[in-house]
Amino acid sequence: MNVCRFIYPMFVLNGLCMAQENFFKDSSIYEDLVKAETIYNSADSLFARKNHQSDIFSTSSNKINLKMEENNIECGIIPDHCSNTIYRSYDGSCNNLKNPTWGTPNTPYNRLLPPKYSDGIKDPPLSKSGKPLPLARSISLLLYPDVPVEDHIFTLNLMQYGQIITHDLSMTTGSSQTQHYKNRCCSEDGQLLDLAEVPAHCYPMIIPHDDPAHSHDNTRCMSFDRTVTNKDRNCASRHYTAEQLTSVNHYLDLSFIYGNDDETNHQLREFKGGRLRADTRKGHQWPPRAANASATCRLNKPKDACYFAGDTRINQNPQLALLHVILLREHNRIADTLSKLNPHWEDEILFQESRKINIGQHQHITYYEWLPYFIGEENAVKTKIIWKTDGFVNDYNEYVDATVLNEHSTGALRQFHSLIVGRLHLIEENRYSKGTVRFSDVLRRPQILEEKHGLDNLIRGLTTQLQSAFDQFHDSEVTQFLFRNDNETFGVDLKAFDIQRSRDHGIASYNDYRELWKIPRAKKFEDFLDFISLENVEKLTKLYESPDDVDLVVGGSLEKNLPGALVGPTFLGIIVEASYRTRVGDRFWFENEGPNGFNLEQLQEIRKSSISRLLCDNGNNIEKMQPRGFERLSFSNPLLTCHSLPAVDLSLWKEGYNFKLYG
Repeated sequence: MNVCRFIYPMFVLNGLCMAQENFFKDSSIYEDLVKAETIYNSADSLFARKNHQSDIFSTSSNKINLKMEENNIECGIIPDHCSNTIYRSYDGSCNNLKNPTWGTPNTPYNRLLPPKYSDGIKDPPLSKSGKPLPLARSISLLLYPDVPVEDHIFTLNLMQYGQIITHDLSMTTGSSQTQHYKNRCCSEDGQLLDLAEVPAHCYPMIIPHDDPAHSHDNTRCMSFDRTVTNKDRNCASRHYTAEQLTSVNHYLDLSFIYGNDDETNHQLREFKGGRLRADTRKGHQWPPRAANASATCRLNKPKDACYFAGDTRINQNPQLALLHVILLREHNRIADTLSKLNPHWEDEILFQESRKINIGQHQHITYYEWLPYFIGEENAVKTKIIWKTDGFVNDYNEYVDATVLNEHSTGALRQFHSLIVGRLHLIEENRYSKGTVRFSDVLRRPQILEEKHGLDNLIRGLTTQLQSAFDQFHDSEVTQFLFRNDNETFGVDLKAFDIQRSRDHGIASYNDYRELWKIPRAKKFEDFLDFISLENVEKLTKLYESPDDVDLVVGGSLEKNLPGALVGPTFLGIIVEASYRTRVGDRFWFENEGPNGFNLEQLQEIRKSSISRLLCDNGNNIEKMQPRGFERLSFSNPLLTCHSLPAVDLSLWKEGYNFKLYG
């Protein structure tokens, strides 16, 4: 019996026992769909004849290590040997001593259900009848309009911390959303290319003739790069199907701060006092400058900020960059304190102990502050995602593979895009708004952080401004204007990209996942009414031919939230399963006892960490913060002075009678 990648045992939630011809009739759209499908299905063989495929997915030797085993090539980092060290590796190797490649970069995602490729191997899915599925952009336009509905409780900080968690766990290789979106897989004027001109890695998105944003310039095609798979890299797999690779390690370990390999980590370190590299400007620490800033960021001036970090996505938006800055400063704050407490410690010990504390705080904030809001605290305890204890948890299981689930990264986590707001508020210390900035204007422009009061105003904005409600509605900044160039009115559609990406990955249908969680499989569209509104079911009948065609990322996003949770039952099942694996499959998880972990007194201090104190300690001049930094200000969650918030007492890391470094 293979227990290496099992599904967590059944759990009961809200009475549900959970285990593990109205298609668009526009003939021109249908012709384009068929054309695109023909282009995609023929492109691989065409480019194989032209010997281009090896160039498209080439990988330098310092990015991926390969090991020959008989006639197979195994993707990922293959360590020469695993020494049972007390610190985790940067690439995730040897976390699991029995399976040392589990969780390493450039390895495939795991799955709950087998992929549904139209050819059984790698081609994106078709409808049950064999016709193309409805256009991703058409689905977005009909189901995900811009209807401004604010959340009543949660701040934008909840959404933003979710993005760094996602970046910590996964990154698709080969996708280039931030590059120009028309001319990689489409013609220069946004039209479908002829077959002979289409690169093998393309899966172009077709734009409807009457598109409200793109019909003005007759754009009919948006570029879309397929995610690199084990087949592209000629890697072995326990499946014969294509499995997508992630370019970061699979553990919740702040890899976006520390890097995913030794080489990147060395570039990020100061090698003095255990500190990370930082540039000091106006008395404040900032991440080091990116080597090719003009290509990485949109610069108004040559010396505008553009950062280098353990993850190339740091500059994507200023609030993401903000949390990078905060966590870099937190590492150096910890290192400086430990250096004073233990002046005899060398740089490597200071660095690794500071990293260990920083990761422990991040894991605590993620699982005990952030995650319970989404799945419900009662559900989190019942399913053993979190524990109500003052002691150790100690349930690491070497048979649990922490490899990220494709359905989690490409399905459930994509729903968080509905929380994004189009105007970011700059909030002063008195919590009044100083003004707003347009989201699409500041993408790839982190300079706003270093402008006068910029960082602090955005920190207070994150913890004051309400996020959008957790529903189907998406701000037009992400469905019409995302990643637009300065000389363009419109950009890409993030929701359409999410749908296209799920098809690229061959994610099984929404109906399949309902059945997985023991929800009755829909035989007709009306059967979806148990968790989807009548209005949305009627829209689904206009888009899809069959209930079996509905995409997971679509159906899951339309479900009514379960009591105490911010998601419906299908996404809830995926998030719970993924979160359990991430925690229990991590030998270095902060709640585990032993030489890899903290002693009991230190663990109790780590449990005092909070997002509010993290922001207080590492902003430029934040004076007050509410105790629950993911919730809005209220009578029960008032502003308090920063020094009155609970803080981790680092004196417990002073080596002596109560703490011995290797004891």
